[in-house]
Amino acid sequence: MMIPVNTPLLDGNEKKYLNECIDTGWISSEGPFIKKFEDAFAKTVGRRHAIAVCNGSVALDAAVVALGIGPGDEVILPTFTIISCASAIVRAGALPVLVDSDPVTWNMDTRQIEQKITSRTKAIMVVHIYGLPVDMAAIERIAAKHRLLIIEDAAEMHGQRFEGRPCGSFGNISTFSFYPNKHITTGEGGMLVTDDEILADRCRSLRNLCFQPQKRFVHETLGWNMRMTNMQAAIGVAQLERLDEFVLRKRQMGNFYTHALQGVPGLQLPLERASYAENIYWVFGIVLEDDVSFDAEEAMRRLAELGIGTRPFFWPMHEQPVFQAMGLFAGEHYPIAEKLARRGFYIPSGLALQEDQMETVGAGVRAMMQ
Repeated sequence: MMIPVNTPLLDGNEKKYLNECIDTGWISSEGPFIKKFEDAFAKTVGRRHAIAVCNGSVALDAAVVALGIGPGDEVILPTFTIISCASAIVRAGALPVLVDSDPVTWNMDTRQIEQKITSRTKAIMVVHIYGLPVDMAAIERIAAKHRLLIIEDAAEMHGQRFEGRPCGSFGNISTFSFYPNKHITTGEGGMLVTDDEILADRCRSLRNLCFQPQKRFVHETLGWNMRMTNMQAAIGVAQLERLDEFVLRKRQMGNFYTHALQGVPGLQLPLERASYAENIYWVFGIVLEDDVSFDAEEAMRRLAELGIGTRPFFWPMHEQPVFQAMGLFAGEHYPIAEKLARRGFYIPSGLALQEDQMETVGAGVRAMMQ
């Protein structure tokens, strides 16, 4: 039987709150759990406003548009990320400008940002990758110096902190995802958080087709239907109640795998801590060193034969065929991101994973490397 790469943990108040939705008939986006979830989440990340949406990708779309980013603007972001980040910029008519990754943290290399800034640069889109946050002190210095907006994609950072400050509390606006592999899940879902009331109102309007208060079906702006349902929010409230427990559990998993795989030749394991944060191991990633004769694709195939589920790392934006067909990133080369994509993968680390399963996974990885 295959050990899945992720299984969420749903043994708290999820059923109780879902039954409340069904018993009261509040199953749409108008139910009371929406506000409960938004208020609790805003408090958790230290923001004034939270706007629940149907997934993390559309949260990025709304963030870009709400900030007024459009044709003629440039936004700097990491090439090593999920495509949602770059596609939000492209859909808005702006130009994504890429930087490579730090080889140790796998996050965007903040040292490369300033050389990419031009007179058209409007924002930096920060994307925290896999468990450690980006160096936000460096980002804030650069943004202040060049008067740039900051979009913080904290999709993978529920419960993480940078120098004691919650991820999701940085910059003009931050986004989260609640996909089932996240520390908090609503099945599908996302959240925008900000301290700016005007920006929050724009996001609320954009998620609801830009209906107007007085003339509901007269539209001056195009929006989306990106509303979260009351049932999703009910699950989110139950999950958020256990965030500290989930973060502790993830760190215990990370420590287990680190000790199980420490010293295995040919493996780069996740950095346990940076000077500014301890890893929360959204996923437990592994990168094969250059002297290993096979790549991540072959490693995942071998582990699958042992009944161990895996997932590949992100594929860089500059190598995405859809963007190349648009004429973007021609001739650009980012060696760290390219290595991560080809030699990186992650092993099972869902919250419902049991210790005997982790032992099996660790033994399988060690056997593969012999």
